[in-house]
Amino acid sequence: MKSENLLLVADSEGDANMLYAVGMFVPDPFIFLRLDGKSHIVMNDLEMARARKEARHCRVLSLSRYEKKLKRQGLKTVTLPHVVQQILREHRLKRVWVPGNFPHGLARQLRRLGIKVKIKEGHFFEEREFKSAEEVKKISAALMMAEVGLAEGIQALKNSKASRDGRLLFHNVPLMAEKLRAIIDIAIMQAGGRACHTIVACGRHACDPHERGHGLLRANQPIVLDIFPRSEKTGYFGDITRTVVRGRASEPVRKLYHAVAQAQELAFSKLRHNAHGAEIHQAVQKHFEQTGYRTCRHNGRLEGFLHGTGHGVGLDIHEAPRLAVNSRDVLKAGHVVTVEPGLYYPSFGGVRLEDIALITRREPRNLTKFEKVLEI
Repeated sequence: MKSENLLLVADSEGDANMLYAVGMFVPDPFIFLRLDGKSHIVMNDLEMARARKEARHCRVLSLSRYEKKLKRQGLKTVTLPHVVQQILREHRLKRVWVPGNFPHGLARQLRRLGIKVKIKEGHFFEEREFKSAEEVKKISAALMMAEVGLAEGIQALKNSKASRDGRLLFHNVPLMAEKLRAIIDIAIMQAGGRACHTIVACGRHACDPHERGHGLLRANQPIVLDIFPRSEKTGYFGDITRTVVRGRASEPVRKLYHAVAQAQELAFSKLRHNAHGAEIHQAVQKHFEQTGYRTCRHNGRLEGFLHGTGHGVGLDIHEAPRLAVNSRDVLKAGHVVTVEPGLYYPSFGGVRLEDIALITRREPRNLTKFEKVLEI
């Protein structure tokens, strides 16, 4: 992949490939080119000095100099495609590879200028899938931010009291999902992270795995806390889920929790170099079926095990490899994945547990340190 000529035009705050390529946050779209194995970035005057300091592995080119050069050549309006064309001309190149999310309009403009734009299927930077020791540290740091937020949220639940009608009261005020989410998110921010759609889902709300949760939190019902912040410093994500009950869990919820905890242990036992993601997921599915938890449609709604067993984590919250029914991914040493089985039944709520694992040549390493306790 390094021998192929690559082009990105994006900002690095929202585009993970660009952030991986340059290692610095830039809010506006700019040009990155990897030509003959060497990285080049084209920056405006405002970002030149910072780029030279923070992106030392890149040759930093001046956008304003290229604009002046092209205007001297008679071009009245200079666009980013014109600059790309000029740089490629200097390297005697006419073809570049771009990612699947490359802007269609830019691709059309480049083709009109005589540049062959080819879409790189699959991973744009193949090396991104394998996390270096430094990247593992960054993911672990983001995961620690998630654990800080989770600890604050659970402490608030512990400090709450149940009213006679089962509502949780915090400082004598009904505890809402929105309030608990704010407590978690503020703790994450203070730890150096940015909270991203934190889930605080109680009871039936937790039966939709992506429901953020809203309204009153109640005693003796399962509350799913799914927290996946992004580090403000590095851009890497952490991801953790715990399910807790403030008070006493019903017997069906206890059994559900136990089945999910066993499923997670089973999945961890199968995480190894050269393991197939689909096979790990199928083992979890089989476990749930054997313990009596079928996935089916009831009253027009799907219930049971509704999602994949896990996914990669890095500069995107969801990235390769996948542990899912249709996954073709094979785990390799250096992969970092979540392990997050869950069961969802509207009659008594949802349960999900999630840790992050580093795949090694031997046993997987669980990067998550936070304890698992159902009743608090």
